[in-house]
Amino acid sequence: MAQDENETSPERVFSLFEANRLIPRLQVHLSAIQQGKTILVQTREEVQRASAQAPFGGGTTVGTQYVNCLQQINANLSAIHEMGVVVKDIDVGLCDFPHVRDGRVVYLCWKLGETKIRWWHEITTGYKDRRPLEDPV
Repeated sequence: MAQDENETSPERVFSLFEANRLIPRLQVHLSAIQQGKTILVQTREEVQRASAQAPFGGGTTVGTQYVNCLQQINANLSAIHEMGVVVKDIDVGLCDFPHVRDGRVVYLCWKLGETKIRWWHEITTGYKDRRPLEDPV
């Protein structure tokens, strides 16, 4: 995964308290994104067939639903981005929060289903390398 320049100098860094306080909002946004993605996957083939027939006046009854889901996903991802949270995996509901630990930026790591943030990792690593917050650097 390519490293974004904002990962080394993020616009916002979070304290553990601030990040944990956002979890209820993130749960709502991520659940809506996952629901929307499920509908997109379920309707994808029909929308592709309709798209292929568009020059001939083809259409589909799920077209509006498909577009609404795209808009819903976009709005929820934008809302998360505006919070300063980095979405790493929609399917898992994996999010990172820029955080200063021992004078350097790292990520607090949280995934949908966890009640609070208990993990962190370097910005150059990911979920598989996350460590408990209690671990020394």
